[in-house]
Amino acid sequence: MHSESTLPEPLGAALVAAGSRADPALDELVRAALASPDPRTRVLALRVRARRGRVGIAQWRAALGDPEADVRREALTLLAHDPRPLPSLERTITAALGDPDPLVVDAAAFAAGERGCHSAIDSLIDVARTHDDARCREAAVAALGALGDQRGVATIIAALDDKAPVRRRAIVALANVEGPDVDAALARASTDRDWQVRAAVEQLTREDRSL
Repeated sequence: MHSESTLPEPLGAALVAAGSRADPALDELVRAALASPDPRTRVLALRVRARRGRVGIAQWRAALGDPEADVRREALTLLAHDPRPLPSLERTITAALGDPDPLVVDAAAFAAGERGCHSAIDSLIDVARTHDDARCREAAVAALGALGDQRGVATIIAALDDKAPVRRRAIVALANVEGPDVDAALARASTDRDWQVRAAVEQLTREDRSL
């Protein structure tokens, strides 16, 4: 796969230029680049369109269903930051939580959390509890915390028995929910064998006391 520095010079330079100025000819180049056989070119073109807020629903769907995992991952990351309400894409984001590539699942969880996809709760719970890759479990726990949905609380608490990075993420996620079960989980985590988990609990409880 090409990097930005190894793209054909005229094309790479033109795509970079397309992101910084309006020019019908450059716009046409970007549209064509979205269908390029080179996945890196498709990624660059998608970035340009996203920077300008000009990725349409059909283009998002095409990128999210791209045969290359790098393109799917980039599309999810960019979509997470698109400020427009795009409810018709929630099902596609949720489906990406079942992607065979762990980094795509990671990006899908991030997008679900950032975009407030409450319809993805069940899929996020499944990833957080059963995915083989700890990065995916961690990302799903973070998304459940960002959503603050009570349906995800038990799963976030269960993540306190996972690997240390997941446990640390679970503490942060618990900041967005409340209840006696949350208080009990934080009390238990305050004696965790990992000092960063204990520090996260201490920071969270300190912030609660200052409110």
